[in-house]
Amino acid sequence: MHTLGRISTLRVVISINIIIFASTHSSSVKGKERRLTLPAEAKSSLFVLVDTKAVLLCPPDNSTAFLVIWTISPRDQPPCTRAHRRDNNETSERNCTDERISWESRPDQNPAFQIDPVAITHDGCYRCEVAAADGLFGHTYYLRVLVPPKVTLFRGSDGTIVCRAAAGKPSAQIFWTPEGDCHTEEEPLGNGTVTVESKCRWEGRQVSNVSCSVSHVTGNKNLNFTLNQGVITLEFPASDLLIILYVKFSLFLVILVTVGFIYFKKANDCR
Repeated sequence: MHTLGRISTLRVVISINIIIFASTHSSSVKGKERRLTLPAEAKSSLFVLVDTKAVLLCPPDNSTAFLVIWTISPRDQPPCTRAHRRDNNETSERNCTDERISWESRPDQNPAFQIDPVAITHDGCYRCEVAAADGLFGHTYYLRVLVPPKVTLFRGSDGTIVCRAAAGKPSAQIFWTPEGDCHTEEEPLGNGTVTVESKCRWEGRQVSNVSCSVSHVTGNKNLNFTLNQGVITLEFPASDLLIILYVKFSLFLVILVTVGFIYFKKANDCR
């Protein structure tokens, strides 16, 4: 609540400064009277893929803009402000430490901002305010960072088939073909990403191949798994193994005695 209060107070101070500066600048125009209009507001949501470059435009794109102020409010972080005055080509900033957020080019030529590269921590609110000769303009971006999940499909230690969509933002959805006896869980990782894991069984069904489909805003993935793949091991109880060994050993003794009897009988016949 204290952070929101500081942000609101800061915006009020910025707006007052823009109005005062705009009024002063407007009255200095030779032989012309200009009426300061109310701010033209615009808001938009911006979804950006992590580790890419994002560019935030600042209207209006005209030569009458003489003061630009960016207020950057990432989630769970204190706000940062950057400003540029065109009349004296002066740039200032306050509480800005993230070097990945900067002017896209020279602010006197282009007031756009860039984030390069985008990180999960850049989720938040980005507001541009412009004082121009024909009025005040503002644009607020609600930036949401998207993270594609890492998808794997494997057989678990308990014999179930596991489809995992790890560390995605927002969380992914998992579907199976054909449907089985499935259990799905989500695990928040604390940084805004979520791991989704679905385990399935197809006991008592004539199913040889299954497919896991992962749906996510960054793209969909499909993986296939053959249920009977791998080495099949035939296991016997310990008692059955002992019986088999006993039978084999008995047969071996019978054969050995028979061969020995025949050998000694032939040796006696030759004497």
